[in-house]
Amino acid sequence: MDSIVNKLTEIEDAASAIVQHAEDQKEVLNTEYENKRKQFDAELERKTQARIDAIRGDLEKKTSDILDSQSGTSTEMIAALQKEYDEKHTEYAREILRRITEV
Repeated sequence: MDSIVNKLTEIEDAASAIVQHAEDQKEVLNTEYENKRKQFDAELERKTQARIDAIRGDLEKKTSDILDSQSGTSTEMIAALQKEYDEKHTEYAREILRRITEV
């Protein structure tokens, strides 16, 4: 009877050792998983930020190009109007005077 109890004790001790080893391995695996998850999150954050920066830079460049184009167009239009005024201001003044005196 003692040998059966001794065998059962040995089996229980072996089972406890196996469970303890499994729990230790589980902790190691959890730590590895957590580290890999943190690395993945950091890499994803880095790539996302790089992509956002690229999009933002492209948008700023396009906006700047549009504003420069509009500014150039406005400057050209102002110059054209100024030139027309310089060339025809006397004619415009006579036309205004004619319309006022017609009444």
